[in-house]
Amino acid sequence: MNQEILSQAANQARGLAIDAVHACSSGHLGLPLGCAEIGAVLFGQSLSFNPDAPKWLNRDRFILSAGHGSMFIYTWLHMSGYDLSLEDLKNFRQLHSKTPGHPENFETPGVEATTGPLGQGVGNAVGYAMSGKRAAAKYNTADHTIFDHHVVALAGDGCLQEGVAREAIEYAGHNGLDNLILIYDSNDVTLDAMANVTQGEKAEVYFASQGWDAEVINGHDLAAVHGAVENAKSNNNGKPKIIIAKTLIGKGIPQVEGSQKAHGEGGAAFSVEARQGLGLPAETFHVSDEVYAYFKEQKEKQIAQFEEWQKTFEAWSAANPELAEELANGVGNIIPSDLLDRIPEFDADYADATRNSGGVVINKVAQEVPQLLTGSADLFGSTKNYIKDGGDFSATDPDGRNIWFGIREHAMGAICNGIAYDGIFRASGATFLVFADYLRPSIRLAALAGLPVTYIFTHDSVGVGEDGPTHQPVETVSGLRVIPGLDVIRPADPEEVAASYAAAMARVDGPTALIFSRQKVRSNVETPASVRREGTLKGGYVLREEKGDLKLILMASGSEVGHIIEAAEQLGEGVRVVSMPCIERFNRQSADYKKSVLPCCCSKRIAIEAGVSDLWHQFTGFEGRVIGIDRFGISAPGNTVMKELGMTADNVVAVAKELLGH
Repeated sequence: MNQEILSQAANQARGLAIDAVHACSSGHLGLPLGCAEIGAVLFGQSLSFNPDAPKWLNRDRFILSAGHGSMFIYTWLHMSGYDLSLEDLKNFRQLHSKTPGHPENFETPGVEATTGPLGQGVGNAVGYAMSGKRAAAKYNTADHTIFDHHVVALAGDGCLQEGVAREAIEYAGHNGLDNLILIYDSNDVTLDAMANVTQGEKAEVYFASQGWDAEVINGHDLAAVHGAVENAKSNNNGKPKIIIAKTLIGKGIPQVEGSQKAHGEGGAAFSVEARQGLGLPAETFHVSDEVYAYFKEQKEKQIAQFEEWQKTFEAWSAANPELAEELANGVGNIIPSDLLDRIPEFDADYADATRNSGGVVINKVAQEVPQLLTGSADLFGSTKNYIKDGGDFSATDPDGRNIWFGIREHAMGAICNGIAYDGIFRASGATFLVFADYLRPSIRLAALAGLPVTYIFTHDSVGVGEDGPTHQPVETVSGLRVIPGLDVIRPADPEEVAASYAAAMARVDGPTALIFSRQKVRSNVETPASVRREGTLKGGYVLREEKGDLKLILMASGSEVGHIIEAAEQLGEGVRVVSMPCIERFNRQSADYKKSVLPCCCSKRIAIEAGVSDLWHQFTGFEGRVIGIDRFGISAPGNTVMKELGMTADNVVAVAKELLGH
């Protein structure tokens, strides 16, 4: 290890961060300055990657969980030779730049995860590590090792105080993810105050108690950092690794270093003095020829390693064509184009909760989509998404397809995101709908980053019954629908369930939430299964055409579709029944299609859903009505609660007669 050149690189990285933050008067200097030696060792020596192939399958993955310190990763990606120019660094935090305020995986080559909300990156790293473990177990053979990389995450006190990180840390330790290395930037400072104001935990003791190997080092000692990282990478003992790096936040700006003042952009005001103290020239955004030459040489070594791996990969592919095809399909997000046709239609007399038909469907999908993994937050018995004969992911069986997350909903969301970022497997996770808000921040980030994660939420309404209002989601479906980029599908019967899974699997540019009932629903066999399936893919469709002139449109999602069918039978001619399982998919259809389902000529419309009513007004208009539940639920048997709160065919009929003036 060339300590002299890496020391120069560390100080020049500090200068780049100071200059970028000073130029835009915005950003966080503390971590990029405090962790400069860590960056120099990782990107200048210890990590295995190829800047010309940022998605190389066997690269070491680096996740900056403390995303506010984004200039840290931007400076090191630039020096390492990624497609990130000095001009890009000068455009830090500017419109349409490749260096946004927090790292975003879709903006910057080399950024593995969209991190910002603290703690998310820790969960993402655990997901990456799980994916790496399973990839090695699934695809390595006795003759060829194509996966043996490591996942390295850098986190600070803020990340580790967040509950999502603690959930993920517990999961990683219990499941023996020894390919995971977490570097803790332990600088004893949080944003508002010194860290001892809000924490007193001994990190080394805590991590050891969770089944991790822990080591404390001086984070500014290049040799100590290098030794700790290399030891962590070589020690495959069934334990994830934590390197507790004691650092000085804002190192290099004496006026703020070591205090909470170093967190933001305030230190940039002392840029001239800081540059002098760091031995940097007067010109800003300076990287010396010597440092560039060193990293160019490192890049050549990295490319040589990559090319050697390519030879191994080609030999493995030739020897294992079926595995190679499966891996290519996973990486390419390729599923059978006729997946929906491969899911058998349900018998005409099938009548069960959509969570149960979902259990049938996911097992068929799992046969056709081998990259699909699924997990549950200690509720497999209730959410019904267990893959039979799929095995359970664990330290002893990393090839298992069922993930036992424990009661850790938020970590489940962040871990699923990490699996999706890695891009080899398709992740899904399940819990009760009422607990969706426990993982909402992760869902939001999946939508922002365009990750094809599938969420399976059951017990979808006040029909849950006796558990009462704490377990009866009324606002949750609408709350999910307002997240941009998230498809929320609430199917009405088993054929719509089949289509909802096919829709989720076919979607590669964002997440999908599947909303299933605990209570039984009818199978709407009066309408052909093909119509129900195709209509679900479009988000909304005419389930029953009106007889005679159109006078009234009834629409619903999920279990309430049965109510509007029954109401239509009572109301007689002129009533159209529309099933609307996915508002988002329906709104993406052409204007002509939407008008064919909801023609402008009919303004008498009623929507019913066992949840808050607001979002349905976009379809009912000023002359229509929405039958919803704009209050919390009641503790009583499900059918009793539904009736008490107006979720009945009789109530639909009464409102329709009033609307029609009968």
